[in-house]
Amino acid sequence: MKRISIIFLAMLAFSCQEEVELPLRSADSQFPVIEAIWSDRPFYNEVKVTLAQSYFDSTEMDVVGSAQVYILNSGNKEVIPFSYDHQTSSYRPNSPGKIAQIGETYQLFVKWEGNEYTAEGVMLEPPIVDSVTYNFEKERLFRDEGYYIKVFGRIPFEEDNYYRIRVIENDTLKNDRDDYLLFDDTFGLTVFEKGLELDYDFEVGDKVRLELYRLNKQPYDYLVQLVNLLYNDGGLFSPPPQNPDTNIKVIEGSQDVLGYFSVTPILTASVDIEPEDE
Repeated sequence: MKRISIIFLAMLAFSCQEEVELPLRSADSQFPVIEAIWSDRPFYNEVKVTLAQSYFDSTEMDVVGSAQVYILNSGNKEVIPFSYDHQTSSYRPNSPGKIAQIGETYQLFVKWEGNEYTAEGVMLEPPIVDSVTYNFEKERLFRDEGYYIKVFGRIPFEEDNYYRIRVIENDTLKNDRDDYLLFDDTFGLTVFEKGLELDYDFEVGDKVRLELYRLNKQPYDYLVQLVNLLYNDGGLFSPPPQNPDTNIKVIEGSQDVLGYFSVTPILTASVDIEPEDE
């Protein structure tokens, strides 16, 4: 009798299951995604404008090439216009020599199809990078054998400590979800003085370029939320996916916009991995 009761309860539980579909927002009414960087390095200065896609859409991005884009220096009111570059599918400054200056506040403006958007950022002083070294390490727990790079430097700032490191190996940017190397001063910054080891194993002959960004808090938060979204597998215990919080505001038109505007100094260093002397 007990066995029959268990079977009956199991059948009852199965019959009460109901498939639930989360109402993920679609991008039928397409709105812009603006990704903009303004720095002290002309090569990096650009504004990308694409149209939003739904969470599960795997098609190519729809690039917007008809927007009006410019940056305003809030202090001296200098206007820096941008024009669309078909080679890079982005907007580039009309005057490549114009760059961000430390201590200045800059505003981004994007106008497109009756909509206008803006964002703001402050150009902060860069940290100090003293040296970049590499050493051969044997296989360790959870780490492969290879050459590992360490970055030595100093971060003398008491606030606005939000950083990102990008790694380019043999002209290829490492851009998977594990490659967003973001850190702040939550656990202190003395690790930078002792040598920040990057979790990549390189081989002899590899050419590695490192880029260190000091970010404003809002772009940093955007990237942190983006990484969390990339790790969301849609499983039972994962929260419903949601867009990162943008620092771009709507001046006129559609209230929908995504992306971020980052004003940042950029430090770069290059390393050629060569065999160690016997």
